[in-house]
Order: sequence, then structure tokens, then C-alpha cells
Amino acid sequence: MDDSMTSRGASTEPAPPAIDVLLVEDDEGDVIMVREAFEQRGPATRLHVVNDGIEAVAFLRRAEGYADAPRPDLILLDLNMPRMDGREVLAEVKADPALTAIPVVVLTTSAAQEDILSSYSLYANAYITKPADLDEFLDAVGKVDEFFGTTVTLPN
Repeated sequence: MDDSMTSRGASTEPAPPAIDVLLVEDDEGDVIMVREAFEQRGPATRLHVVNDGIEAVAFLRRAEGYADAPRPDLILLDLNMPRMDGREVLAEVKADPALTAIPVVVLTTSAAQEDILSSYSLYANAYITKPADLDEFLDAVGKVDEFFGTTVTLPN
């Protein structure tokens, strides 16, 4: 059986194209959970991880050791990080004409209205408060992957 076959017969739907996702997250446990959520959905997502906002900006601008970094199709962004927080990253991304079209989903522990409002004011595409429950966390990230990986048309 080749890759186009499923256990129920021939697949009529073409596989969705692989997307590159930049995860900007300083909590290793959350990185592991996001990676697991994407892996559960299959190989159509290539996850790239940086641990703070300064690394995120370097990755996005292909600077400081990231010369070969792909342009991400989606950014998952934590707000509270050392050196440069997510709000500063979001402001830089949305102010840069070369980056502004990249969708940014804020994925953070904060449910504070101030953080939600400031994120949307900085043109975040979505805001998700990280669920404390593992299954709910995996489900939330899976829905983001499904939506941006298969439902929407992303800019090239």
C-alpha cells in the first residue's frame, strides 16, 4: 500500500502541504506538549522552536545563526518571556512589511483582559489561554494546527 492509500481505500483528498510553524516559548514543558500535539496530527507541520523574543526576531530576520531559517507560515507566541517579551515581538512582526502577513497566534497562560486587548491591538490573529489540563492543551494546539494547516489559505 502506498502513501495515497488508507485503511479504507484510496484517498481522494490530497495531503495538505507541510507548513512551518515558529514556536516562541521559554517553558520546555510547553514546548514538549506543543511538539506532541503537532506530532499527533501527522508530519504536515515542521515545528521550529526559539526560547525568547530576541531569538524569534533573529529567526524571522534570518540573522545571528538563523541564515537558513525558513519563513514561518505561522507563529505561536508566548507573551511572558525573558529578554524580549511576546508583546514586543508581536509589535516588531506587525510593523515589518516583510513579516506582517505571517499569522501570529498568542499562546499564553495569561487570561488577563489587558493582555488580550493589547495582543489584539498589536494585530495578533488569535489569542489562546493555555489550558491547564494536558488533553485540553493538546486539543487546543491541534485545532490551531488543523485550522492553519488545512482550513485557511496562508500567504506565500
